Amino acid sequence: MIKFINEHRDHFGVELICRVLRPAVQGFLTSRGYRAAVRREPSARRLKDELLVPEIVRLHAENYGVYGRRKMHALMHRQGWEIGRDQTERLMRLAGVEGVKRSKRVFTTKSDPTAEKPKDLVQRRFTAPGPRRLWVADVTYVATWSGFAYVAFVTDVYSRRIVGWNVAPTLRSDILPLRALDMAAWAAGGRLDGLIHHADHGSNYLAVVYTDRIEELGAKPSTGTVGDSFDNALAEAVNGLYKTELIRQRGPWRTVEQVELATLEYVWWWNNSRLHGELDMRTPLEVEQAYYADLESAQPALAGHGSR
Repeated sequence: MIKFINEHRDHFGVELICRVLRPAVQGFLTSRGYRAAVRREPSARRLKDELLVPEIVRLHAENYGVYGRRKMHALMHRQGWEIGRDQTERLMRLAGVEGVKRSKRVFTTKSDPTAEKPKDLVQRRFTAPGPRRLWVADVTYVATWSGFAYVAFVTDVYSRRIVGWNVAPTLRSDILPLRALDMAAWAAGGRLDGLIHHADHGSNYLAVVYTDRIEELGAKPSTGTVGDSFDNALAEAVNGLYKTELIRQRGPWRTVEQVELATLEYVWWWNNSRLHGELDMRTPLEVEQAYYADLESAQPALAGHGSR
């Protein structure tokens, strides 16, 4: 009410605003009450709100404007602010920001009924004992003014890190998913011995050039059931978040190249800064760093035990 009067007092006057609105708005100030409130020193809560609301706005914008109460609360704690979840929600309302809502629409690649299909080595168990044990892959698309941009992701199940990706104007196996796989393999050192590579029955993932490359790298190809998104649920989830957090938030898109640049920035944020609820509000990078740190700390202990 104070804010409303302040915004309109020069045009209508305090007395007139209070006289007109008091019968219509329950609990509206009298002119005397307004002047007393203006002279009153701001409360500690108000001062803290004035400090935190711009911080909420800044952090929300830096994270693609997608965080809801839960992740914003975790992020504020990581920034050193001791506030509760309900307080975070109230501050977000004051700041005029909210979490993005996911769409239920799912894109499924087209199956080739004549292609030979690898066995399902995952059986919907999207867990792994460590990095580079199980990767999932899928394709989605983005409509641009110059045609469709097709996007392929390869994701490590253990850390949720996007290890390979590619954006192209075609679904061809030797261009779109293969280059994403090669990026992931290069980052992993060139060999994927023992790793399971899981995808759906899309024809681009069942192409000979793609499955041969998986086996050449030492990995084992795996596919789920035809037309069943649950059999590649984690990869579908990555696609869905990508569409929700980047594509629908920042569109419309003009060119494939514009989508490619935005995807590059998004993947960096996803891996290095985005808080993942499935990872106890950690980033994929933090999860992998913790895994290798635990591995290194266990090695001296094992060496010492073997020397006795």
